[in-house]
Amino acid sequence: MEETLQALGGLLVQAIPTFLIVLLLYFYLKLMYFRPLERVLAARYEATEGARKRAEESLVRASAKAAEYDASLSAAKAEIYREQEAFHQSLRQEQAQAVEEARQSAAAVVREGNRHLEAELAAAQESLRQSASTLADQIAESILRRRPI
Repeated sequence: MEETLQALGGLLVQAIPTFLIVLLLYFYLKLMYFRPLERVLAARYEATEGARKRAEESLVRASAKAAEYDASLSAAKAEIYREQEAFHQSLRQEQAQAVEEARQSAAAVVREGNRHLEAELAAAQESLRQSASTLADQIAESILRRRPI
């Protein structure tokens, strides 16, 4: 058993330089290859994820702007419709007022025409009464004198 232990000890002693070389190679590769590679991969990941996040944020901002634009457009349309409705209402009121004034004016003209006609009628009746009286006198005188008219 001693021989086996000595052989094993000899193998371990011979393996120490290989172990040290492997250990040195591990630290060298880690320092010279894997760390820069990790930094590059991390930078690439940040660049792609950062670009993706910025794109998502830009999309969210664009959606918010579009919604804001739609809301302001809807508000502007509603304001225009309200203004148009107010304008049409004022036009209807002006038309109603003009129609009422025309009715009143026409009624006044009709009343004045009726008064004028009544005055003319009264004058014509008075003229007829006077003419009738004169004609009656002439007829009576003609009958009394018996001469033709």
